[in-house]
Amino acid sequence: MIGYNAPQRVNTHRAKHAMSKPTKDSRPTPRLPRGLRDIEAAELRQQQDMLAKIRAVYELYGFEPLETPAFEYTDALGKFLPDQDRPNAGVFSFQDSNEVRGKAVPEARGEKDAEEWMSLRYDLTAPLARYVAQNYQDMPKPFRRYAVGPVWRNEKPGPGRFRQFTQFDADTVGASSVAADAELCMLAADTLEALGVPRDQYVIKVNSRKVLDGVLDSARVTGQMDRLAVLRHIDKLDRLGWRAVELLLGKGRTDESGDHTKGVGLDQSAIDEIANFVGVEEIGVSSARGLGDAATLANVQMRIAGSDGGLTGAEELRMMSALIEAAGYNGRIRIDPSIVRGLEYYTGPVFEAELTAPIKDDKGQPIRLGAVVSGGRYDGLVERFTGEKVPATGISIGVSRLLFGLQRLGKYKDSAVAGPVVVLVLDRDRIANYQTMAQALRQAGIRAELYLGESGMKAQMKYADRRGAPCAVIQGGDEKAKGEVQIKDLILGATLTSIEDREDYLKKQAEAQFAVKEADLVDAVRKVLSRHKS
Repeated sequence: MIGYNAPQRVNTHRAKHAMSKPTKDSRPTPRLPRGLRDIEAAELRQQQDMLAKIRAVYELYGFEPLETPAFEYTDALGKFLPDQDRPNAGVFSFQDSNEVRGKAVPEARGEKDAEEWMSLRYDLTAPLARYVAQNYQDMPKPFRRYAVGPVWRNEKPGPGRFRQFTQFDADTVGASSVAADAELCMLAADTLEALGVPRDQYVIKVNSRKVLDGVLDSARVTGQMDRLAVLRHIDKLDRLGWRAVELLLGKGRTDESGDHTKGVGLDQSAIDEIANFVGVEEIGVSSARGLGDAATLANVQMRIAGSDGGLTGAEELRMMSALIEAAGYNGRIRIDPSIVRGLEYYTGPVFEAELTAPIKDDKGQPIRLGAVVSGGRYDGLVERFTGEKVPATGISIGVSRLLFGLQRLGKYKDSAVAGPVVVLVLDRDRIANYQTMAQALRQAGIRAELYLGESGMKAQMKYADRRGAPCAVIQGGDEKAKGEVQIKDLILGATLTSIEDREDYLKKQAEAQFAVKEADLVDAVRKVLSRHKS
């Protein structure tokens, strides 16, 4: 199976030894697997807010949610990875044996002694194709679904390139009209605007794989594998630059780490023709330099005049352009022949959205973020299962990349959400009383936490500070005897050292810590929270 690295069989003795109880000298080193990352609370909350806004737009367009498993049979995923020619490329796979712990498992598919390869999904589209093939007779047609979840790529990690990342897709299955492709481009535009991106800070670029096939015909690239390799290499133009892509189209390229990727072996005239078309060496047909869709398409047709398939693709782009203009999205969505998309399964229009506002990294250096939304038509993917052509088109949002861009554009601030109110525990034999206080706050809709550690009051106050608590609830023996609790405003208290005026200091000190009756606990905490509400 091309596109994944088959793992070696595990030595049984070593496996048993590895699972034995570790000794002091064999403790594992806590380390993050290469190419993966931990995501902490602040970013997770921003991501959840972003996903809710995307979901609302998808629902507005009539798409329905669908969730498919993280694993699929490898043959169902197919051989469509965009970077098969890279070292360590592919998907994460294992053999699914028909025996588990020595007990035979009935085979639903009726195969004897089956040991099939399973893989973590590398996108959300291939699992959708499997689902549609299984359920097509019973579903409404066209079928419109959205899905969100992690995907995995067993490829060489790098800055901003992780082996696990989240995608948010929308797909229309069973519609052959390019109106479905145009609608997805409009959906992408509306989604970006719902996330706060102004119309002058993004662009959605559209091309066609049929047009690109026409270019390859003109450049005399005939072999199917060579054609796919050329498309994948052109798709790296944003990330690697033209010089690197030129090497990949020719004799090959050795990257900074010393890994060598074999080139396609095109002659220089073919490389120049490709470069000219995608707008690298000349103005070419790239609308990115100011040409409108009509002028761009006229140049496209001139360059692929000898390709019937290419001209069909150009006509589809013309129809999409007319639909986009009629809907009022012209300018935001435009034809751009430099868009390729590396996945093999695309068969028609392809599209990408990118943020056009200047974006800088943590050091203030300008960076090119690349596509934050991408997609295209894949009319042959379901056909692999059924033998019958089922038209389909979809888009996918790279969640982490888009969130990063939104953060850099100031749409999501790095400010952390306020932590919970912390109820301190000063008398261990009265923990039930403290729990009652915490529960009263929760029932009033206030985030609250009972301190469950073993430390004294000073350490508990430090803990509340580290949790970002707006205030702490304190009740020792003296307060209990009076039927009171102390409320300590930690946010206001942190500002006291900067106050120079004595009267102002004493006033703020009294506001920063005060006593109330137990029955007034909830109202007192609400008063503190409202004081600091942004």
